[in-house]
Amino acid sequence: MTQAKSKYASSTVMEELMKKSPELSHPQAGDTVDGTITLMSKRRILVDIDGFSTGIISGKEAHDSAGTLKSLQKGDNVSAYVLEEEDEDGLVVLSLRRASQEKTWSKFKKAYESGDVVKVVPSEANKGGLLLNIDGIKGFIPVSQLAPLHYPRVDGADAAEILSRLQKLVGMELSVKVLNIDEDGGKLILSEKAGQSEARDESLKTLETGQKVKGKVSGIVKFGIFVAFDGLEGLVHISEIAWGHVKDPSDYGKLGDEVEVLVIGKEKDKISLSMKRLIPDPWIEASKKYKVGSIVEGEVSRITPFGAFVKLDDEINGLIHVSEVAEGENIDVGSFLKAGEAVKAKIINIDSDEHRVGLSLKALVEKKVEEKKEEEESNEKAGQDEE
Repeated sequence: MTQAKSKYASSTVMEELMKKSPELSHPQAGDTVDGTITLMSKRRILVDIDGFSTGIISGKEAHDSAGTLKSLQKGDNVSAYVLEEEDEDGLVVLSLRRASQEKTWSKFKKAYESGDVVKVVPSEANKGGLLLNIDGIKGFIPVSQLAPLHYPRVDGADAAEILSRLQKLVGMELSVKVLNIDEDGGKLILSEKAGQSEARDESLKTLETGQKVKGKVSGIVKFGIFVAFDGLEGLVHISEIAWGHVKDPSDYGKLGDEVEVLVIGKEKDKISLSMKRLIPDPWIEASKKYKVGSIVEGEVSRITPFGAFVKLDDEINGLIHVSEVAEGENIDVGSFLKAGEAVKAKIINIDSDEHRVGLSLKALVEKKVEEKKEEEESNEKAGQDEE
């Protein structure tokens, strides 16, 4: 009887202890537990969970985005996610991958709620944007949500060129904000542009017209060059690239080039920049160098229906208007002049303020005709005097 009472008392005490010790409860699916590694092999990892249960980690569940497995060894403490309470061998099925995933979700949810910036590394690109896969969580940064420096500005929206630009961002660490979170679907929508919004707003507040800034070429299109700086982006219009005629903006820079530009306009978030205004205006000296009535020589740079442009020096171009090419109507400029050929012409007007030099072939021919006529008249007169 005494022995029976003793056993009953011991059993009761044990039950009370179990009730008062939550750490002794059996792990449930969905829990995250801590344990000590007791065995490591190529096929599995065994984990002692508080001395009451043994867990097993195997296959893909041993691999997470942080590469935890590489640094683990027997005796190390580890946190794991419970997939199953018990397998056929009585072991608790655990996952390092899911544990890491839970931490990742927690991090992104916290960032979403607080608006904090997080660092991510894209693993893939498609024509729509950048893709991430973190322990099975899929993230996406749409092209429209890339920062100015990374936005692929491509003439004609060439899909192949856009994809090529985006692929250069794969593996690069980016600062982003979480725009949308879908935990059930395991998806995130991220924005690099939003990740720089605060710095951008601050830079925009302090930016002033007339200010010189240094940045990087972020895009080259037919109508100009985009430059990214201090989280902002501005446009150097083709007319502000150089003082002379600019045929192709790509002749004046390439993506990623560091450049200095002048802020010439700011309207809300549209910023106008200039490259040419950082160097002296050559037209100021044009009126000193070139005089009306003088004969100049240059190279025909381009032919248009209304005339021919002649390059007089690196920055100064003159125009031979169609009316100054030759006498007559419906003159075909291309019949008289060819791009690339050297030509002599007479300066008939200069307007430094409007950056124009008017040239004439017709006046040069007329001058030659007049000189020849004067020479003939002089010779005729000389002959009469001799008689």
